[in-house]
Amino acid sequence: MKHGVIGIDWGTTHRRAYLLGEGGALLDERSDDQGLLVARGRFAESFDAIVQGWPRELPVVMSGMVGAASGWQEVPYLEASTPLAALSRHLVPLKDAPQGRRMAIVPGYRWIGPQGEVDVMRGEETQLLGALALGQGDGWVVLPGTHSKWVRLERGVMQGWRTYMTGELFALLGQHGTLAGIVGPDDVPEAFEAGLLATGRGALSHTIFGCRAKVVTGRMPAAHARSYLSGLLIGTEWGDTRPSPRAVTVVAAGALASAYGEAARHHGGTPIVLDPRAVYLAALASLQEGINK
Repeated sequence: MKHGVIGIDWGTTHRRAYLLGEGGALLDERSDDQGLLVARGRFAESFDAIVQGWPRELPVVMSGMVGAASGWQEVPYLEASTPLAALSRHLVPLKDAPQGRRMAIVPGYRWIGPQGEVDVMRGEETQLLGALALGQGDGWVVLPGTHSKWVRLERGVMQGWRTYMTGELFALLGQHGTLAGIVGPDDVPEAFEAGLLATGRGALSHTIFGCRAKVVTGRMPAAHARSYLSGLLIGTEWGDTRPSPRAVTVVAAGALASAYGEAARHHGGTPIVLDPRAVYLAALASLQEGINK
């Protein structure tokens, strides 16, 4: 195969690989749980496993935590003032790429606010590039996940963003500590709405404890605790973005897309949902130009 590219979205806990042929046609895709935490120290071996049988002559573009300090090769952050459309010109070649491979890593971004605030991203910049390719204009883009990000775009440049440990907190609270015994597997829409309504009634640590208090006093069924907690955490993101945007693009699928869409409507907003897979493929087509130069 002479034309095409392999793209790998390499996250902290999971990764997904795509094989694109001529004209950007998707030929194959694979996913596994070999994220940074598992692949650390054996990246080359792990890479070979997920691309087994794919053409070796194709260039490889990798994004996400593979470029972190504890990743395959640390790649310096770009400044937020760098246009997303310029990403293809800033790909960093992998120094110890397997023999015969052309491989590069997409750099993350760093933002420093006017009062010294600092935020970083790795992987989300690729999603944002894809969102632009799919027609995203100025405004807010939300990237839910382990570390949810709210990004404000203007003419293809990030004007700043805020990161929330929403997914990480949700997982930790559901598996450890005093809430672990009551947070079950059920999704209850009315409980999620109640969690959204409870947002802002004090510090987050206080309202989270209120979830436990409601269950142990019989004011809320234990089966509602999971959705209530989800509503609290997601609602906190919206409460921190003042004024809440009327229109927001959400890059998510499945339950996350539904939850953030409901939160948007709760706050009087209109959600526009983009599929993460479509967004990544659109970005990969753009990044392919950079590695082929």
